[in-house]
Amino acid sequence: MEQSNPIEEARRYVANAQEIIQKSKYDPVTKLYLDKKYVRIAGDTLWKGCLIALDAVLNVRQGKGRPSIEKYRKAAAQRDGRLLQLVNTGYETMHLHMGYDGTKNKKTCEGGFDMANDIINYCAKLYRNVACA
Repeated sequence: MEQSNPIEEARRYVANAQEIIQKSKYDPVTKLYLDKKYVRIAGDTLWKGCLIALDAVLNVRQGKGRPSIEKYRKAAAQRDGRLLQLVNTGYETMHLHMGYDGTKNKKTCEGGFDMANDIINYCAKLYRNVACA
């Protein structure tokens, strides 16, 4: 059985999130999405895609239970300061603002998509380095 590429899988999540958020009607006058249900689902989908990419380069799945954000932060800090910044900002934007709060602000949502791509692209570089070692 062939192993799937976690970076490509993470990118597939971003594409799915893009389809999801388009289901929320958008008001160009207020620059707000009208249905936060789809913003929440898209934010959760983005964050899950980022976790797939992060799992490919960080060793957080060892031990008991599910990894917490603190485990991701600790592993990212040990690996790379820039990765830690990306994890912190991504968690705040995608998981908290979009996924939990369901912000309707389009700029915040666009920032979530940008952040997801930044995290996945950065993990892709690290993943290639791990695979080559």
